[in-house]
Amino acid sequence: MKATWNGVTLAESDNTVIVEGNHYFPASSLNRDYVTFSNHRSACPWKGQAHYYSLNVNGAINQDAVWYYPEPLPAAAEIKDHVAFWKGVTVA
Repeated sequence: MKATWNGVTLAESDNTVIVEGNHYFPASSLNRDYVTFSNHRSACPWKGQAHYYSLNVNGAINQDAVWYYPEPLPAAAEIKDHVAFWKGVTVA
């Protein structure tokens, strides 16, 4: 699987975890050259608290387009150290 946005590859892996239709990529596959800080948080009753990154690709910003669970709840333990994408990021 490959995650792309604005003409660049953000992550690529043959070992994603699918949860609720989203591909979670190993965090080690994330190209951190395009990742910027975000203080956005959200909560899921069975996964825990999600943290976010924004993207900065060739000067274009995609706010909060990457999410991850630094301390997932036990039911979602398989997505620890993984990231997922939305907001126009193509995953295919």
